[in-house]
Amino acid sequence: MLNKKVLIFLDPENLKNSIDLLEVTRIIYGEPVESFGLLYESDVTQAAGYFNYLYSVTSDESMFYDTGAVTDYVEKLHKEKQFDAILIPATFIGRILAPRIARRLHTGLVADVTDLQKEGDTVEMIRPAFSGKIMAGILNMSDGPLMMTVRQNVFQYQSKTNMDTTVYREPNALKSSFGISIIETEEKKVSYDIRDSEVLISGGGGAKQIFHRLEDLSDLLGGNVSASRKMVDQGMATRAVQVGQSGKTVTPKLYMALGIDGAIQHVEGLKNVEHIISVNLNKNAPICALSDIVVQGDTSQFVEKLIERITRE
Repeated sequence: MLNKKVLIFLDPENLKNSIDLLEVTRIIYGEPVESFGLLYESDVTQAAGYFNYLYSVTSDESMFYDTGAVTDYVEKLHKEKQFDAILIPATFIGRILAPRIARRLHTGLVADVTDLQKEGDTVEMIRPAFSGKIMAGILNMSDGPLMMTVRQNVFQYQSKTNMDTTVYREPNALKSSFGISIIETEEKKVSYDIRDSEVLISGGGGAKQIFHRLEDLSDLLGGNVSASRKMVDQGMATRAVQVGQSGKTVTPKLYMALGIDGAIQHVEGLKNVEHIISVNLNKNAPICALSDIVVQGDTSQFVEKLIERITRE
């Protein structure tokens, strides 16, 4: 029997999470599969050894992602290879790109997959639905390739591999599909990625008055600051540091939840966290049930006293 063919889109800003999608192929098809990786203007070194084939493509213009051009290229590649599955990380660019490809290939798409259940040849894709209130199981009933975007930091590919990788470099393979040029670029204001942080000091609505001090606390603990959606919506934090269903999935060793209730939308962003410390006026807040330590009290007082204690020692 011929091996299944799987194409994985490799986001250069989230390369590790993209490579981890090989774990999804292992769950669905077992091993071996015929794996194809697609990179956009990226060094192939980190991905080599994981895939049978790597396609490194560049644009005919020095510009940001043109999802139309990438879609054109994937359509062309699919006509040649006839992929059984196309997997895309649920990153900012992945969420824009995936529906365009699905529509072009006349196939279904399941977005933000967080789990997989397999029984025989049937694969059920699990994702949050109705604002995270329930988890929905979805089956692929289309004739086209199986397509999904996969939530980051949910699957980890553990297999060690040093397979021979055939690399195809195609400069200027992506032909711009619209007349937009870059006028100005602005550097990211956040210099860290919360998905890589081992210690996260996370502020919610109950920490609004003390949020400006969380960076001081995180510096003392060797960590970074993250936030709930409420803080982002109120303009207190950027989307880049948001934890949760509509933000990022994090896996720190220590997660300190300050003034965060922990509704399911937020908890969806916590995976394999070793220790959770919650500080909340309400000891019955949902996050407290998941916590190793719960401090019932005022968040502002807790933060100030903890900073004072650490500084003194």
